[in-house]
Amino acid sequence: MSKLDDTLMMLKDLTDAKGIAGNEREPRQVMEKYISPYADKIEYDNLGSLIAEKVGDANGPKIMVAGHLDEVGFMISKIDDRGFLSFQTVGGWWSQVMLAQRVSIVTRKGETITGVIGSKPPHILTPEARKKAADVKDMFIDIGASSKEEAMEWGVLPGDMVVPYFEFSVMNNEKLLLAKAWDNRIGCAIAIDVLKGLKDELHPNIVYGVGNVQEEVGLRGAKTSTVKVKPDIGFAVDVGIAGDTPGITAKESTSKMGAGPQIVLYDASMVSHKGLRNFVVDTAEENSIPYQFETIPGGGTDAGSMHISLNGVPSLSIGIATRYIHSHAGILHRDDYENTVKLIIEVIKKIDSETVNKLIFD
Repeated sequence: MSKLDDTLMMLKDLTDAKGIAGNEREPRQVMEKYISPYADKIEYDNLGSLIAEKVGDANGPKIMVAGHLDEVGFMISKIDDRGFLSFQTVGGWWSQVMLAQRVSIVTRKGETITGVIGSKPPHILTPEARKKAADVKDMFIDIGASSKEEAMEWGVLPGDMVVPYFEFSVMNNEKLLLAKAWDNRIGCAIAIDVLKGLKDELHPNIVYGVGNVQEEVGLRGAKTSTVKVKPDIGFAVDVGIAGDTPGITAKESTSKMGAGPQIVLYDASMVSHKGLRNFVVDTAEENSIPYQFETIPGGGTDAGSMHISLNGVPSLSIGIATRYIHSHAGILHRDDYENTVKLIIEVIKKIDSETVNKLIFD
């Protein structure tokens, strides 16, 4: 790998960190390291979401920019007598992307054990069974232990976190970045760089860069962090579907990597706030920032929890078109990342109390 610049190093540190829902300590520590220099104050909610405050006008509206710290992964549920590990998915997985993939089990002491996801080999299946995708309940993790006792001697216990094994890489096209956990360390990186970009800027509000916990299991951390922040406006920054791979029709997705941030019109968790959506689109147009519209009928983001917290928070989900989400490796485009940061900064610089009052009922 060629030498990484500061941004790529941050993205590598964030995506290489291991953290499924309920086990976000490592990515939280990485996010805190990178966001602290640009924050006036760092706080947490009681579930572990990180909240970094940057004050522009202490009497201005509160703007929340949230990624989520957790990634999809697994949890050890049982160790059998021969040392094989049963597991539970944590977050949404498609069974076809799981078999024969390398994983890392993180023990209670923080040590990492390497394993591989296995199942009954196809050679001994019936012709009918071979045509079907393997069921998750028939899979196991092989760590090379010869017994339950040996696995436990190595520190493995039920409840241990399991994450995909995959290292951050810059592809041959240096704009394309390959890593695990883009969902949603890219949102955390955007929150970091938004605060960084506002470091020497005047802005008529208070900005909160947030790393939520437990998004992948029901948008849970966003509920508690939103109650703690009490924002006037909420942005969830997450990955979205990239519709530029073979087999995806224009009816399913028109999003392309490199075509700008996705303005999510609706998903399974919310209808985007019309006034806020129009404000963001106008800001993109004024600043010649590329953008694209997206609808995601089969998924949700933290904006789904944010917008129905308290007495309602006008919210918008902004996505980064990403290939192969909820698998061991995803690809996204660096320009989309940088344009999303730029767009959110320009939006924040314009949002004052008068603007909030206008757009709420737009």
